[in-house]
Amino acid sequence: MIEVITGVADARAVFRDVRGGGNTLGLVPTMGALHAGHISLIERAREENDRVAVTIFVNPTQYDDPADLERYPRTFETDLEKADAAGADLVFAPTYEDLYADAYRFKITEEHISRRLEGAHRAGHFDGVLTVVLKLLNIARPDRAYFGEKDWQQLQLVRDMVEALFVDTEIVQCPIVRETDGLAMSSRNALLSEEHRRLAPRLHSILAAGGEMDEMVSALAAVGFEVDYVECWDGRVLGAVRIGNVRLIDNVEI
Repeated sequence: MIEVITGVADARAVFRDVRGGGNTLGLVPTMGALHAGHISLIERAREENDRVAVTIFVNPTQYDDPADLERYPRTFETDLEKADAAGADLVFAPTYEDLYADAYRFKITEEHISRRLEGAHRAGHFDGVLTVVLKLLNIARPDRAYFGEKDWQQLQLVRDMVEALFVDTEIVQCPIVRETDGLAMSSRNALLSEEHRRLAPRLHSILAAGGEMDEMVSALAAVGFEVDYVECWDGRVLGAVRIGNVRLIDNVEI
């Protein structure tokens, strides 16, 4: 049966025992509502490490919209079953009060990449992301931590932070997992109406078709998306759109 830890002090003790036993540790940070994309990260970690830990924490500091935070799916018991079946050894599920005992007085701020794309449309988002990831890495001190390519900008920022702050963890980049119709797996997909779910795969198909950025923006708007951005960056075309009250992001390699 998978082990569940909620307290930071308890988690640090457990992770210390894992490392002290000479085991390699793989960490998969998540906000829960696990889907096949998360499962692929856990399975990759299982292949490459002696022990695997999954974190489940819906991080409020990365949200600029309280309503968006409130809508995020919370499926903790199902998440435990999925993590266990995928090969995780333990789940760390801290409370806000324990993880942010400083009431978020201290935060990580990146002054360049985080101001673009997602950062330009979600004030303070990456401050919250980088802060919580650094906290989790400091608590677990894993050999490897696994992040998906769907959140491409986040992946690059986490990797840069780890290098800049001399964190002794390898950041492992994992491919996007998609539905059969091309929609990138996301916990937010569960919030889509039936009509919007049929439309959602067009984000990927339009980005993958290529062309000029303004042409992609026009094509996305024409099929019913509210477009936040489409930009070429870091060898990828990245896009973010809104449909109803759900925000979708995706990227394709150039």
